Amino acid sequence: MSIAAAFLLALVGQAATPVEALRARPPEDEIIYFVLPDRFDNGDPANDRGGLSGDRLTTGYDPTSKGFYHGGDLKGLMRRLDYIQSLGTTAIWLAPIFKNKAVQGASGQESAGYHGYWVTDFTTVDPHFGTDADFAAFVDAAHARGMKVYMDIIANHTADVIQYRECIGKPCPYRGKADYPYQRRGGIAGKPINPDFAGDAVQTPENFAKLTDPAFAYTPFVPPAEAHVKVPEWLNDPHYYHNRGDSTFAGESARYGDFSGLDDLMTEDPRVVSGFVSIFGSWIDRFGVDGFRIDTARHVNPEFWQAFVPAMQARAAARGIANFHIFGEVYSEAVDPGYTAQYTRRDKLPAVLDFSFQAAARALLSGKAGTDVFARLIDGDILYEGGDAAAQRLPTFLGNHDMGRMGHMLDLAWPKATDAERLQRLTLAHVLLLSARGVPTIYSGDEQGFTGHGGDQDAREDMFASQVASYNDNRLIGTTTTTATAHFGQDNPIFRTIATLAKIRRDHTQLRHGRTIVRYAQDRPGLLAFTRGDDDGHEILIALNTSSTPLSANVEIGANSARFTTLAGACPAQATAPGSLSLTLPPLGYAICAASPDK
Repeated sequence: MSIAAAFLLALVGQAATPVEALRARPPEDEIIYFVLPDRFDNGDPANDRGGLSGDRLTTGYDPTSKGFYHGGDLKGLMRRLDYIQSLGTTAIWLAPIFKNKAVQGASGQESAGYHGYWVTDFTTVDPHFGTDADFAAFVDAAHARGMKVYMDIIANHTADVIQYRECIGKPCPYRGKADYPYQRRGGIAGKPINPDFAGDAVQTPENFAKLTDPAFAYTPFVPPAEAHVKVPEWLNDPHYYHNRGDSTFAGESARYGDFSGLDDLMTEDPRVVSGFVSIFGSWIDRFGVDGFRIDTARHVNPEFWQAFVPAMQARAAARGIANFHIFGEVYSEAVDPGYTAQYTRRDKLPAVLDFSFQAAARALLSGKAGTDVFARLIDGDILYEGGDAAAQRLPTFLGNHDMGRMGHMLDLAWPKATDAERLQRLTLAHVLLLSARGVPTIYSGDEQGFTGHGGDQDAREDMFASQVASYNDNRLIGTTTTTATAHFGQDNPIFRTIATLAKIRRDHTQLRHGRTIVRYAQDRPGLLAFTRGDDDGHEILIALNTSSTPLSANVEIGANSARFTTLAGACPAQATAPGSLSLTLPPLGYAICAASPDK
């Protein structure tokens, strides 16, 4: 039995099966591994083209291009479960696996749906990734190891299928509700239509039955060749979309506009709500998945989530999944807990991805801010619905497939850093991630020192041997290898650091559930110290030196903490005085110290 499996059984008793054990764990007990299946491992080359014939503009397959399918699939993921579990992660979050439009984009600007966010059929697995049976086998195999599976879902939009008569071959600027109301076609002076429709704020079936003409802003149509491409069939009807043109990602358009041309669903309509409850509830029923990450959650009206979330929780409970984790993507690049917290209060999302943590970590580690930026982050925890306890359930991360990797961000901040210094800085980032409150989330490849060249396609490298030139010229961290070779080994020091820290986190409940008290912070790079747990003599102290010079300082601790055991780094053996500990850290050093009271 692996160390991780033994830990899981210990949480709920020796008689528990692996599935019973994982179902008993609350979300904050997890360490998440996020993966794009297409970029992980190719377990079945027969599905590389998704059952389609032709060139890359038909099949979407071109392993030499960063914007097309590379061949990774569910069988590849399943055969690498040993690797994923050896890192110490306990839950796997997969980018969407639903059937996608293989290729879309204007002539000369085409790319493929390898990432999973251009869905046409919400009811089945994309053939590029395998079959529904492959997904069932993957979930069962993960569960047998005591690992959870989180699906990435989308309710904001579908693939780009609906076209507008007024915009064929050219951009479609957003047309707002005031200038193009639902009740008139072509503007405020246009022909009356939908005269009895009371507006999208009246979200009843009776009211939306009166919205019979969807041509209030533009004239939407579905090309005949794609008339029935979306599944379920109701998704092919333009009545269920906003049809207002491209979002500017500001103001009203952020909710009602097409996300880079993707068909934006009218999630105010009760028919759309019930449709998605049925769609995603079915994935819980059929496969017993353990949670949903919700893409583009901030672009959907609050009433949708207020109805959808309880429906999914009830569906999961009926399946015996008591700790179903739902967390929304609320994209932000600022340390602004108030912005992200509003989605837990108004929209009633149980959790959101902690973009504020990412922004704080980036500012802290890049030298752009003092260590007090972390204190401001923690001060904001009270803003989430449920306060500090809710913040424990926020998935935290250093980088992702949209904004890019922390390794690249640190390289931009410290362009003259040596290889040894690059490793130290990225190590420090992972110490913060795995010791702070929240649910640590590792983006696949970070553990192998991947850096990328930026965000989006530039941060979506292959874990198996890559054929993409712009990936293979990356300067990785902690290794002299390149992405031209497969990276499933355990010798990179970042991998080993994550695995070590993951075990420390599993072994100490304070790091998963303990309150956070910032003990030392300043308005410049240098010392950050905080404790996890109560003042009962068993708190855990985490200290980081974000500067390139050694430091010594007295740090406040709990009055009952007398002696200290080193968990990582180097810790003093005992308190200097009641409530005080003298710390010394090398440049870019850290220490994780477990307290014990006087005997």
